[in-house]
Amino acid sequence: MDLEQRVADLERRMAALEAAGGSAPRIGEGDFWALEGLKEQLAEAGAQDGGVLFTGAVRLPTGEQYAWQHTALAEDLLDDDWPEAAETFAALGHPVRLRLLREVIGGRRTAAELAESAEIGTTGQIYHHVRQLTAAGWLHTTSRGRYEVPPARLVPLMVALSVARP
Repeated sequence: MDLEQRVADLERRMAALEAAGGSAPRIGEGDFWALEGLKEQLAEAGAQDGGVLFTGAVRLPTGEQYAWQHTALAEDLLDDDWPEAAETFAALGHPVRLRLLREVIGGRRTAAELAESAEIGTTGQIYHHVRQLTAAGWLHTTSRGRYEVPPARLVPLMVALSVARP
């Protein structure tokens, strides 16, 4: 499709939106477009008990970009062995570990870089907390002593943080 055709197509789509009095969904509006899409998919799948969806697109201070979504059926979640999730949640339950995650997301990726932050503690304490975060899947080692939040954990971490907001 050449440029003229693409522009004409965009103009037609914009005119249709304007004629309908609508616009693309925007953050903060009351339109439940994601929820309605989830309900349609659940109905098509015959999931009578419902489900949950979380999704996100994040650009880190380092310039890295992540997009991710996850859907789970309510039936599966209710049938899970919830105490097995305790270690994952517990790893996030310490202020120093949350600070470590924030620093790693911000670009400090090695123990030496993390130790530069006075609020985190000694190198030994850092390794202790890094081990906890790694065991729970919130961090992994990318190469010699470099850490990162795995891409599949970044948006869930943002979801957990947003749930924790007052």
